[in-house]
Amino acid sequence: MIRVREFLDTDSSLAEKRVNEFLAELEDEQVINICYSSISKANLNNVSEQRSAILVVYKEYPKG
Repeated sequence: MIRVREFLDTDSSLAEKRVNEFLAELEDEQVINICYSSISKANLNNVSEQRSAILVVYKEYPKG
């Protein structure tokens, strides 16, 4: 079964850490694709904040 997992964060290094921890649980053959996006958005105080999004597409094998 094909699955996706999304990692969102305002701190790109934290998102990266969480993705790497998740990938360490997978076999290399399970990873299909990894997509990364970063945007800058003004908050309520009109201060720019960076937001990172990392999407991992992977194969999940049936348990049993």
